[in-house]
Amino acid sequence: MARRLRQPLPGAQPRLRFEMPPEHLDDADADIDDTEETRFGRPGPRISAQHPLYVGFMGTVGVGVALLVYWIGSNITQLLLWILTALFIALGLDPVVRWLEKRKVPRPAGILVSVAVLALAVAGFFATLIPTIVAQVTQIVQEAPKWIQDFIDSDFFRSLDSQFGVRDRITQELEKFVNNPDAMGGIFGGVVGVGSTIANGLFGALIVLVLSLYFLSAMPSMKMWGYRLAPRSRRPRVEALSEEITGSVGNYVIGQVCVALLNALFAFIVMTIVGVPFAVLLAFVVALLAFIPLVGGMIAGILVTLIALTAGWQTAIVFAICYFAYLQFEAYFVSPRIMQKAVAVPGAVAVISVIAGGSLLGVLGALIAIPTAAAIMLLVKEIFIVRQDKH
Repeated sequence: MARRLRQPLPGAQPRLRFEMPPEHLDDADADIDDTEETRFGRPGPRISAQHPLYVGFMGTVGVGVALLVYWIGSNITQLLLWILTALFIALGLDPVVRWLEKRKVPRPAGILVSVAVLALAVAGFFATLIPTIVAQVTQIVQEAPKWIQDFIDSDFFRSLDSQFGVRDRITQELEKFVNNPDAMGGIFGGVVGVGSTIANGLFGALIVLVLSLYFLSAMPSMKMWGYRLAPRSRRPRVEALSEEITGSVGNYVIGQVCVALLNALFAFIVMTIVGVPFAVLLAFVVALLAFIPLVGGMIAGILVTLIALTAGWQTAIVFAICYFAYLQFEAYFVSPRIMQKAVAVPGAVAVISVIAGGSLLGVLGALIAIPTAAAIMLLVKEIFIVRQDKH
């Protein structure tokens, strides 16, 4: 029975695979069978590139292709962002897979372990975040009437009401809003829009996960195909530069994850000790903002400090002193040791690249800004400057 199960089905054919074409070092030394060489016919002479018809036709075709590429790119912007995110995640997980390969773990098993750990981390993040958000939003909703009533009973509001008639004005606006069908329809449309946004987000997350899995499994083949697109005489240099760039991107992603987790853990411990409200939720916010290089930690510290003011100015001052002191410790001791195998970018270039990346692609652009800047600097140093030094 086992032997019969291992046998192929009658009439079944092996699966076709797109294989890499063989690399011929020299036509004179290539030992190719005559029938194999003439299988698709011998190439004929090339058309003269100086012919006016050829120049005009190719110029028109070039403009048309450029317009077509622009039209396609403008209509698949979301897909391009998903592809870029998946490629960034795959480059970040590739060093982990290669580390497992050095420990005699097969690449498919290493990919499975890496993706499973990533999926469990994301699932744990949302499993912890959603109940926390629900509980703390419920607490805010329960406390909101008391806060509003305390504000209404304050002397400040009474003085404003006596001078400007704020209470009557608010009552009139509420009555207009409730009796306006367009406003109520806008609320319903906003709810539907939020639902569609959540559905699109879930679909995008699924696409990114699948693409990351495919990119991670096909990373060696993708690199090999990319190297074959370069001229044979320059392939070793192209391969060395590409490996340096992809390796630095992967190390940067892993290092940034470690820095963000340490940042969020320290912030959570300090918030728990000093009594900052919503500590768990704010710790997740700190972790997300810490992924943004240079400015993310500063923004997180200012945001948490403002929220800590609700518990008292003493609490806010203590948290601000502890957290901003940790940011200095992280900048001089933690990040240099974690990022020593990643990228080295001057501070001014890093700030400019983060601002430019955030303006172009939002949070994703800010995340990939520093690795992109490091790759550009490496190419300029190894190609342009070397070429200029020879003249």
